[in-house]
Amino acid sequence: MATFLAKIKIFEGKEAEFEETARMMWEATHAHEANCRRYEYWRGAEPRSYYCLESFSNYQSFIGHQASPHHEAPDFGSMLESIDIEWLDPIQGASGLVPTESQALPDDASDLMKQHAEGFPVVMQAWWKALRIT
Repeated sequence: MATFLAKIKIFEGKEAEFEETARMMWEATHAHEANCRRYEYWRGAEPRSYYCLESFSNYQSFIGHQASPHHEAPDFGSMLESIDIEWLDPIQGASGLVPTESQALPDDASDLMKQHAEGFPVVMQAWWKALRIT
């Protein structure tokens, strides 16, 4: 499993464009990615702030999402003032998801997939393992 929460800050005046892009991304992701478990956007309390919760069956599926045509097409760079990604670990028995784990890319991974893997490595916290139910 690979689960994270992204905190996103949008450039002023780009809110409507971002929300339209989020709707397009949500629809395409759910239509074309069987290994997507959760992919949702919310507005935050602060102006121009958004959150995105993403969960994929495994890390390779997340990287495949990042490198997908529907993810590569929008010009996110023109909208994002900042983005902070925090990897999450579901609490077993209090979530329907399985623990977040890192995973090597397949040998035939594209250069784009390798680039995304370098930019978005899973950051697992040592304290998670001590609390996981085995």
